Amino acid sequence: MHRTSITQARELLQQKKLSSVQLTEAVFARIDQVEEQVQAFVHLTREKAMQQAREADARIAAGDEAPLLGIPIALKDLICTEGSRTTCASKILDQFVPPYNSTVVEKLIQAGAVIVGKTNMDEFAMGSSNENSHHHPTKNPWALDRVPGGSSGGSSAAVAAHECVASLGSDTGGSIRQPASFCGVTGLKPTYGRVSRFGLVAFASSLDQIGPLTKTVADSATLMNVIGGKDPRDSTSANVALPDFTQALQKDVQGMKLGIPKEYFTGGIDPKVEKAVQEGIRTLESLGMKTVEVSLPHLDYAVATYYIIACAEASTNLSRYDGVRYGYRTEKSDNLVNMYENTREEGFGEEVKRRIILGTFVLSSGYYDAYYLKAQKVRTLIKQDFDNAFEQCDVIASPVTPYPAFKLGEKLSDPLQMYLADIYTISANLAGIPGMSIPCGFAEGLPVGLQLMAKHFDEASLITTGHKFQQNTDFHTKEVPL
Repeated sequence: MHRTSITQARELLQQKKLSSVQLTEAVFARIDQVEEQVQAFVHLTREKAMQQAREADARIAAGDEAPLLGIPIALKDLICTEGSRTTCASKILDQFVPPYNSTVVEKLIQAGAVIVGKTNMDEFAMGSSNENSHHHPTKNPWALDRVPGGSSGGSSAAVAAHECVASLGSDTGGSIRQPASFCGVTGLKPTYGRVSRFGLVAFASSLDQIGPLTKTVADSATLMNVIGGKDPRDSTSANVALPDFTQALQKDVQGMKLGIPKEYFTGGIDPKVEKAVQEGIRTLESLGMKTVEVSLPHLDYAVATYYIIACAEASTNLSRYDGVRYGYRTEKSDNLVNMYENTREEGFGEEVKRRIILGTFVLSSGYYDAYYLKAQKVRTLIKQDFDNAFEQCDVIASPVTPYPAFKLGEKLSDPLQMYLADIYTISANLAGIPGMSIPCGFAEGLPVGLQLMAKHFDEASLITTGHKFQQNTDFHTKEVPL
């Protein structure tokens, strides 16, 4: 039962061949079986989940057909849940219990979802491997000595290991797509502004976006229908009509144009990964898509631009953790300033401190114009590159990462190497466009993802293309060897 997708589970539940209580119990039995190996979760909400499952069964019996009714879903641990801990995998928020639900959680509950727990992540979403968690590193279900990717590594590992039917993550520079690629699941980063960020603990406010990690593209469409839309509580959420994304599943890719950015295939990529991605592109060609070469000339500047803007915003957002209002407070302090310093020194991990320092530096007097302002100008150029490319094509295809999942501990001592893991995903966040990772093959027994990107608010084209690909390939159905 725990291996079902949202689409399959929904059908079984509505036909009364399965109850939500049975499905939720099956998911928790699976968690009990494999969680010790995978360590995808920070904490579970069993009692609350069973209560939600009983309520879902009552709603189904009464004829309710809400889209996620009775489906067990996990949440990345930076999405606020009323009455359940939300730690951002940080010591500084270890015992924080939000007094309210984020908008996406409200929408999931309305749609009848059963929330099974909070998944592990890199602290404050800063990292590409899940090793920056205060709690413990999560393991990749395909190979337990490998990372699951980051920062939504717990969410992607939980879906891959069938510890939930689907999950939500967040993507600031690739944090949904990169772990989806490493764990062989489907990950969708929506357009910036498509999904409300109210109740998402902020890392970089102009880049963060919540999105689904699922077993299939069809499941992503169902989840997007639930979580998308304008929210008056989030001033950055866009007042753009939300289409029915499941209709995009019926469309054909015949005649659609697939852009191949020449800068993404210039070296530095593992040959086996490149081979899987190129074969994925050929599959889409065989389904009737026409490939055209496009250029994204400012790709070389994406990583530097991203780390200046993201760290500057992180430095500002994380200044609220001062030991006064909530969260961890040091026991070693003689005066107020001392208390601030020691709280932050003891409460934040190394990577978070590194980014706060970098961000504070680029915003400081005398450096603001040289770094932050210049980065914002380059960001505009990167967005223009995509605007120009989308005049020639409907969807852009590229690798998600230069290599498959690396070993735990392999890149910890070299932050720059870790940052370069996001070279292909970062530009979509800087431009604010939607991106998706779908499984397209294997390299040395580890999953490889194909990245698809589309113009602003055109998630439908990604869903059409990705779904057609999955109807004609079986990479997304391969089972983890747990």
